[in-house]
Order: sequence, then C-alpha cells, then structure tokens
Amino acid sequence: MTAPIRFPRFFVTSPAPCPYLPGRSERKVFTELKGDHADQLNEALGRIGFRRSQTVAYRPSCLGCQACVSVRVVAEEFKPSSTQRKNLRRNGDLIATECRPWATDEQFDLLLKYLKQRHPEGGMAAMDEMDYADMVEHTPVSSCLIEYREPTADGSPGRLVGACLTDRQSDGLSMIYSFYDPDHTAREGLGNYIILDHIRRSQADALPYVYLGYWVEGSPRMQYKVRYRPLEKLTRDGWARLSAEEQSQLIADATKPRDVSDEPLPDGASKDGQQTEFTTT
Repeated sequence: MTAPIRFPRFFVTSPAPCPYLPGRSERKVFTELKGDHADQLNEALGRIGFRRSQTVAYRPSCLGCQACVSVRVVAEEFKPSSTQRKNLRRNGDLIATECRPWATDEQFDLLLKYLKQRHPEGGMAAMDEMDYADMVEHTPVSSCLIEYREPTADGSPGRLVGACLTDRQSDGLSMIYSFYDPDHTAREGLGNYIILDHIRRSQADALPYVYLGYWVEGSPRMQYKVRYRPLEKLTRDGWARLSAEEQSQLIADATKPRDVSDEPLPDGASKDGQQTEFTTT
C-alpha cells in the first residue's frame, strides 16, 4: 500500500528589501522539500510559480505588488534569432558536461569572478566555499551541475568558462543558477549561450519547457529573459503565451542601448534573488 502524501506546510518570510525594484519590499511564501516525494512536490510547485533554493521551494508573496512573473520557454517550438544563431556558432565548440551536483574549487573560483564583476553588492558576494557547496549539493530533487569548458589542443575538456545548476523535471529543465567568465572577450554572450544550450537539451530529450525563473518588468537586469520565443508567463488563469506583438515590443525595449553594469542592485540582491533568509514573520 502506497503511503499517503502529506500536504506541505507553508510559511511566510519577514519583509525585506526587494532584490529587483528599489524602494520596495518583498515577502516570500515557502515550504520545505523533503522525503520520498520531494521531486513530485517540487514539480507541482514549479508549475504554479515556485522556485527552488536548496531544500526550500519559494514564491514571492508581496503586499501590493505582483511584478515578479514566472516565465518559461516553449522549447519544442523555439527557433533561434539571427543573433542567437551567431551566439551558437561562436560558442559551439564549448564542451558541455552534465555532472552530479558536487561543488569544486574551480567552480567556486569562477563564481567569485562572476559575482565580483556582475553582482558586487549582491547578497551572494559574501559567499564562502561552504555556502557554495550548500547551494549546489543540498538538493532533495533530481539536479545536476552542467559545466561548459573550452577544448584543449587535443579536443579534451579544458578551462571552465561557465556552469549552471539545473533541476530536471518531467516537463522540462529548471535553471536554478548560472554563472560564467564575464571577462572572456572571445566568448561574448556566454550567459545567453547557456540558456540556448538548455533549450537544445530539452528539445533533444523531448521536454517541452525551460523554466527561467522570474521576469520583472522594470528591472533592467531581468529583461534578457524575454528574448527567447515563444515565451509563456504564469497568470492567475494559468500559463499564457505572450503574443508575437507583445514579445516583439518587450524585446525591442530590452535591446535598447543601456549599460546595466552601472545600475546597482538594491543591497543584498543578486540576479535571481538567491541567498534568501527563510525566516518567518
């Protein structure tokens, strides 16, 4: 006889500065992922807008604000734009290896370099080796760490230039956190390449979606997510596809000249709002 699945208990965090929009505060509703049914629970929550951070699934629950919108790429219908095709050609020699979720010194050094350049004031900037190991290794669900390496002269995997912590679900891949060498001038667009590679992986495995986390209109650092067509967003009535016209306008707005590297995030923020303290009110 199969044991019944217990309905999870949910909690709400104390208000904290919003990691995306200055001057606002955020709250999160969260629950613990544990036990034999952690994968199923994580998938079910993922379909209604939750994200995973180590052994916790969370979702924004802010008073008077619904700016954070879950988005996912319809991988089976995705066709790269001309810019994305150039990116695939430019970085197509990279060797991608799916590794077990195990932290290494090489990964951590690359993460520090990435954070120092892209998110120097973010909440992850103070991470040490143990914090990074917790982020990668403390997972109760089906996860992997995909490494991206340059080939050596003999074609074997060489220098690590990118990585992504990824959850595998029955309906797609959920990109938990990615990082890469931000100073590698010959590898322009590494972050976008990692997303494109995840879309190709989903297509190869007949998985319909790639989950990109939250898109926040008005937050410049989050606008890269609208560049992948077709894109679906989570609404009160379920997942809905952005119309071609709406997405074209969003892409046009996102690709306007802007130096986002000079736009600081709020204190304690990172690109995906990681390192959240899950303390209740």
